[in-house]
Amino acid sequence: MVEKILPGLYRIVLPLSGNPLREINSFVFTSADRNLIVDTGMNRDECREAIESGLDSIGVDLEQTDIIATHYHADHQGLVATLLRKGSRAFMGEFDAAAISGDHDYWTESGPMGRLAIRAGFPSDALRASLENHPGFKDGPKVSVDYVGLKDGDTIAIGDFNLTVITTPGHTDGHICLYEPAAKFLISGDHILGDITPNLQAWGYDEDPLADFLASLERTRQLDIDLCLPGHRSLIENCEERIDELIEHHRVRADEVLSILRDGSLNAYDTAGRMSWDIRARSWDDFPIMQRWFATGEAIAHIRYLENRGLIERSLEGEVDLYTKRN
Repeated sequence: MVEKILPGLYRIVLPLSGNPLREINSFVFTSADRNLIVDTGMNRDECREAIESGLDSIGVDLEQTDIIATHYHADHQGLVATLLRKGSRAFMGEFDAAAISGDHDYWTESGPMGRLAIRAGFPSDALRASLENHPGFKDGPKVSVDYVGLKDGDTIAIGDFNLTVITTPGHTDGHICLYEPAAKFLISGDHILGDITPNLQAWGYDEDPLADFLASLERTRQLDIDLCLPGHRSLIENCEERIDELIEHHRVRADEVLSILRDGSLNAYDTAGRMSWDIRARSWDDFPIMQRWFATGEAIAHIRYLENRGLIERSLEGEVDLYTKRN
């Protein structure tokens, strides 16, 4: 689906079959001399066919087109390498661009995510399957992209629009939004979503993504926004109201984790299994493996937030971290 939002600004909706997200929004700016794509979808045939068809329908020449990824997740930058042409540039927030540069062992049991998953109590027999089925492994770009790093306050002129980079860490450390002050719209990536809640993951002991996310929401609240253009699903007309809903959602989630840990010590995996989730399954063990992975990462994010505020304490039992509510 292609939708004209404003003169020179379009939304192309890309399908994500079999994924709870269902679809991703790719935003396209056109002008007489240069075009710009913001987020590309996963490195899947269905996304490639949809974005190529959409770009063709609005007359976009990829030879005259640059690309911005709001963050490094595969559903937002999976097709950058495919769409990029000689002489075109790809941009990403400087911290996310640095995080994916060079050689990494993300997708191994001995990598940083694998090691912390073991410490979180994630079943060892499911760990390899989780990493191999992770969208970042399966649906990301198959060749590296030399991204130009964007800093907070950088501006990008395209047609009649002047986009200001707003750094919004939380969903990832280097997540960025793009704000157009004259037209009063915000391209929010996965920072603000309307129909679903942005997923937060903590796979490091020095990370506190929930604290970062809440601070980024408060920063975004200061912007004069008439229309929010999110990375998934419906556009958002009342951005401030949605920000309030997201803050309240995580307050309730943090209280839920405290309640779960009140009666004894649990690891993060078992804590996630006792949290409420909008997934149809008879039990935690019946959750699809990737949903258990993402739920565990989100549980760790809330645990880390509470631990850093002195509300829960951590102990090590064998290779697994256990958490208890402080009295």
